[in-house]
Amino acid sequence: MRLTDNEKRDAIKFLQEGKPLPDKYRFLLFADDREVELVWDGKTQEVCNLVLPFQTIEHIDEPRGERITKEKQYDLFDTSGRQIKGWTNKLIWGDNKLILSSLKNGPMRREIEKQGGLKLIYIDPPFDVGADFSMDVEIGEESFTKKPSVIEEVAYRDTWGKGADSFIAMIYERLKLMHGLLADDGSIYVHCDWRVNSYMRLVLDEVFGSSNFRNDIVWKKYSGVKNQASKKFTTQTDSIFWYSKSESIIFNQQYKSMSEDYIEHEYKYVDENGRRYAKLRGRAYQNKGGETKIKYLDENPGTPITSLWDENNMQLNTSSDERIGYPTQKPETLLERIIKTSSNEGDLVADFFCGSGTTLAVAEKLGRKWIGADLGRFAIHTSRKRLIQVQREMKKEGKDFRAFEILNLGKYEREHYINVDVDIREQEKQQILENKEKQFIELILSAYNAQAVNSYNSFVGKKRDRLVAVGPVNTPVSAAFVD
Repeated sequence: MRLTDNEKRDAIKFLQEGKPLPDKYRFLLFADDREVELVWDGKTQEVCNLVLPFQTIEHIDEPRGERITKEKQYDLFDTSGRQIKGWTNKLIWGDNKLILSSLKNGPMRREIEKQGGLKLIYIDPPFDVGADFSMDVEIGEESFTKKPSVIEEVAYRDTWGKGADSFIAMIYERLKLMHGLLADDGSIYVHCDWRVNSYMRLVLDEVFGSSNFRNDIVWKKYSGVKNQASKKFTTQTDSIFWYSKSESIIFNQQYKSMSEDYIEHEYKYVDENGRRYAKLRGRAYQNKGGETKIKYLDENPGTPITSLWDENNMQLNTSSDERIGYPTQKPETLLERIIKTSSNEGDLVADFFCGSGTTLAVAEKLGRKWIGADLGRFAIHTSRKRLIQVQREMKKEGKDFRAFEILNLGKYEREHYINVDVDIREQEKQQILENKEKQFIELILSAYNAQAVNSYNSFVGKKRDRLVAVGPVNTPVSAAFVD
């Protein structure tokens, strides 16, 4: 401990008076502390470990209107797309902190591990502090403005209520949970812009380790010039930070394809087998015997991709066919490059701020399994509609597709626990209601971190030194119940 007598005396005095120690003592008392660290109001190493049950709202297993009857038999030449059995993709509505905690610590973790673990996460969190989360929605020939829900407004206040402090606290806890959920050879790509990229880089360094930083990708999001009257250079790019969980990573090099003009000009020779080639001269192409190599077109994958992604086909133009009117929508080509680079076919990928569902749609098309989550009801509705359309397109093209289910977390409808099919026998109905009431009590105890107890008539749980009673599922809690 590198403290002088004066520093020891001052430290004791601060502690006796109940005052916090000055910052310099963090480095004097803990010699192995980080050399550079991001500090904000309310910083804590604690993360949510609550596990809440997922509630299935809907299971979508094939394109609507094209349901195949059981009687239909397939022959050897049938090329129609089929539903892939096994893993069912997940679209989850709720607070992603609770979703991540429930995935990381709950029973679904085992299901994820069976799929080989979570190999890739892409997130595009809400980094625009002045953003207006209302949006214009078109229905037929009319349009209306969709305002943020109460839940979204609360989330916005929690994220930006204290400015950068509350944003960093929000993203830090979620990144810690994502780190724990990723497979050992997994990667995360975090999309941000000039507003928060300096904070984000330091937070990612702290959570994933600076040694696991892979790339700072610069994405040119649009062409042309905007804000010409502004007294600064036009901002045309966003940052995408790529970090890995460990030194072991999945990396599939991507290439820019060669233009037709270049091919025609350079690869203008054809051999007896019909293969196009270029006669390249110079020391770099000389064999040891002095003979010039022949470079074949079919052996040249193109130019390796760098960390500058500025191609025109990676921008979502206003005339793009894939534009669906979602304000933060990203082009599919952007996600295609990320998913192809850091995952293989059959791997599990996730987007916990899924928005319009671009990551999920591209993952489905590329043969990946996926998990998507968002707090906004409109985001889930938009993603659901888009993914059904992807299923239909894949089936039409003869490609196999996966079923997906829509899950709730944090919104548990009373009707789910009291509605029972009227066509079953009374005895079975009572048994189902009893089981549902038991599930309801387990849910409440889990939500409040209470332990179940069976030794009381009126109390069903215990939290620290207090007993817990849970009101009836089908009626409000009354004074008589409390008595």
